[in-house]
Amino acid sequence: MNNCKDRNDNSVAGILRVILALQQNACPDKCLDTCDRPMLGGGPTCIVCNTRPVMLYTCCGNGQPWSMPITKDDTSACTAASDTCSTVFRVEKVEDNTATFRVLAPNPDTASVYPYVTTNSFFTMDLDCLCVCRCLSDTYIECA
Repeated sequence: MNNCKDRNDNSVAGILRVILALQQNACPDKCLDTCDRPMLGGGPTCIVCNTRPVMLYTCCGNGQPWSMPITKDDTSACTAASDTCSTVFRVEKVEDNTATFRVLAPNPDTASVYPYVTTNSFFTMDLDCLCVCRCLSDTYIECA
């Protein structure tokens, strides 16, 4: 049984809407380090951030982060982060009680200050399935 569906207000959906708005209006500034802080941060190695990467946990995921393939062509099931799967995402759209995410992959350039690169892999999730949204450090994503 999905206990998250019984709630009238989905706080994860609200957080994702805030993250999406921030990404669309990226501003460098320091604030309280929470998922819904009002501005995307900058840092000594990142002048302007445009992404707040997130990890997602479902109501029946047994404490494991949600994982998706990093390419559209990969149809294998993902059970954890691997060379072909990722557990880190960028919010691209939130409508009603669904959100579309872009899968982020680890940056293959180990000398880069940016930890992730974009992929061409997207998915849409019913937000009633989410119980936890873990925010990672703000960063810059090329071509986001």
